Amino acid sequence: MELYSERGFEQTTVAEIAQRAGLTERTFFRHFADKREVLFWGAATLQESLVNAVADAPGSTTPIDTIAAALEAAGDLFEQRREGARQRHAVITAHPELRERELIKLASLASALAEALRRRGVPDPAASLAAEAGIAVFRIAFERWVGEAGEPELPQIIRESFDELKAVTAGR
Repeated sequence: MELYSERGFEQTTVAEIAQRAGLTERTFFRHFADKREVLFWGAATLQESLVNAVADAPGSTTPIDTIAAALEAAGDLFEQRREGARQRHAVITAHPELRERELIKLASLASALAEALRRRGVPDPAASLAAEAGIAVFRIAFERWVGEAGEPELPQIIRESFDELKAVTAGR
């Protein structure tokens, strides 16, 4: 993130990233396909965490509340890395190819969440709608969070955003 912030994404080379990390380029390529993937390395862990949270939710929880709880829990993880999340967000929003990759990641998260809901017995289209709506709420809450200094914390913004979604869909 430091290199991308200092030099810009386009100007930063894999050699520079590897050197800064104290690695060889060969070691870098064992872990990442290219320099873009450095920005997305935690996607699989995030997806696993979200899917597990959905699977572990009480059976009586509604699909949207199940998704909300999973995303709030993930928000706690992001909270510990706020400055890094800001830097990452700035790099991604400055480059169309990275924004596209981020959207693909979010679509994958929505698909995984929908599948986790289906495994809980939630039929479609409810599973897909809850998952897609949840990812939309998360994206909007995340953008608000990285744009504000200090308070409120991401889980609170996620909760408030889900409450707003419920109010909008209830016609209030």
